[in-house]
Amino acid sequence: MVGDNIDTDQIIPAKYLNLVPTIPEEYEALGSHALAGLPAEYGVFVPEGETRAPYKIVVGGRNFGCGSSREHAPVCLGAAGVEAVVAESFARIFFRNCMATGELYPVETCARLCGRIKTGDEVVLDLDGHTLAVPARQKIYDLHDLGEAKGVIEHGGLFEYARRTGMIDARK
Repeated sequence: MVGDNIDTDQIIPAKYLNLVPTIPEEYEALGSHALAGLPAEYGVFVPEGETRAPYKIVVGGRNFGCGSSREHAPVCLGAAGVEAVVAESFARIFFRNCMATGELYPVETCARLCGRIKTGDEVVLDLDGHTLAVPARQKIYDLHDLGEAKGVIEHGGLFEYARRTGMIDARK
């Protein structure tokens, strides 16, 4: 659980941008630095010496992914094992980079979840039903439909989607 205005420097600090996601060991290393720029109050997202986080869903507030246009932001979260970010709103460039890379689902909430969900709460994300449930509290929150973006991410990003749907030559 993070708050508002989580920027790309907090998601992946600039000093790690020399890691190349197409090189498997560097992709894995990116995961170890996911959310490393967050203030200490949020705690550690990826435990020391690990490359994956114990969380598959990040819940945030408004304007998640603001800042620079680095594709490394959704990539490092995906490398850390994150499957979705659920937030009130996303910076347009972060949302687009999620589509381009196919790393994770950027899902917008219909209500503010900050203060309602805590780090470590078990949540159940239903992309088809457009809900996020917190079973321990018997709460279900509505989410916005991802629409066609869901299919793009399921195919592995824009280029893979275009290849598989015949929009571009699959041999390239």
